[in-house]
Amino acid sequence: MLILKKSNRTKLPFSILKLFFKSKEISVEELDSMAINNILVVRQHNQIGDMLCSLPLFAALKKKYPQAKITLVASVTNYSIVFGDVNPFINDVLIFNKSTLLHIFRFFGKLRKTKFDLGIVPSTVSISRTSHFINYFSKAKVRAGVKSMNGKQNKTGFLLNIKSDFYWDKLKMHQTERNLDIVRQIGCDLTQDDKNKLRLGLSQKETEFAEEFFKNNCPDKNRKRIAFQPGAGKIPNRWNINNFAELMERLQKRYNPYIIINSGPIDKDVTDILLPELGKLGIEPIIIYYPIRETGAILAKSDILISNDTGTMHVAAMVNIKVIGLFGPTESYEWAPVNEHGACIQSKSKNIDDITVEEVFDKAIEMTER
Repeated sequence: MLILKKSNRTKLPFSILKLFFKSKEISVEELDSMAINNILVVRQHNQIGDMLCSLPLFAALKKKYPQAKITLVASVTNYSIVFGDVNPFINDVLIFNKSTLLHIFRFFGKLRKTKFDLGIVPSTVSISRTSHFINYFSKAKVRAGVKSMNGKQNKTGFLLNIKSDFYWDKLKMHQTERNLDIVRQIGCDLTQDDKNKLRLGLSQKETEFAEEFFKNNCPDKNRKRIAFQPGAGKIPNRWNINNFAELMERLQKRYNPYIIINSGPIDKDVTDILLPELGKLGIEPIIIYYPIRETGAILAKSDILISNDTGTMHVAAMVNIKVIGLFGPTESYEWAPVNEHGACIQSKSKNIDDITVEEVFDKAIEMTER
């Protein structure tokens, strides 16, 4: 009897699949001779931070193929998100709902209605086998992605015809550059000036909304406006609530500022504990929860944001305000706010609560008074 070890059992199905699903390698020169009218990007990471860090990839695609229509495949989220509010380069979004066979069949029916010329799987966080099969079954002529990522082989790499090995962790590259690396393989790139211009461009209506907000909630223009993001989707990314309360108290004594706290549905368990503690300290914060662009407009008129490593931190960076990101288990070199006024504090132990209130307070003073 043939007994397969676990490693061999996992290798065998992919060996068989390779026989049926073959991808002929394509050179950049061959690609450049093709007409690219429809581009598919299969990126199932829908967190705000992930999407904002992927903007350079979409901008680079649009720069090289300005007439092309870009379709994003995203997964179902447990919160409402308007993709166009975050990414202005997207023309269409297909949601991959795998909850039932009927949903899956409907998805592939919609996917096959468009004749895609180029398909991209930007595996910069993890490698999704499902994403690669979606890309393959889209019938895109050219399919680009990773051959390996930080030494981890892409077992579905045989479904791609343009791919490379990437060692981003070794080079300590930021997520924005990792995303760009994916499309640099096909001759798409941005200049530094292009990158600097990648901001959350606010409309006059959004700016007026923020002005009205501050007129009603923060009428004294001489008082500073200090914003906080004490929540985060991932619990290990949350700095201790008592630390935030102590920091707010110290900043209150120094500046007597307006204290603004961003709190969405996933932050409710944090603010439910934080607000009573602030009440004991005599601090009455302004709680906000608005769509991304309105939140960005409010942050754009704030003096500084102090935030855990979460989407709000990246929104602040995209409106180019002073922002301090607090990092525990995640790497600041990979996820730090990218703007002229961004700073981060990384826990040396990878435990975010080892960052002291004193460290954050000193950094906040340094940046606020700069």
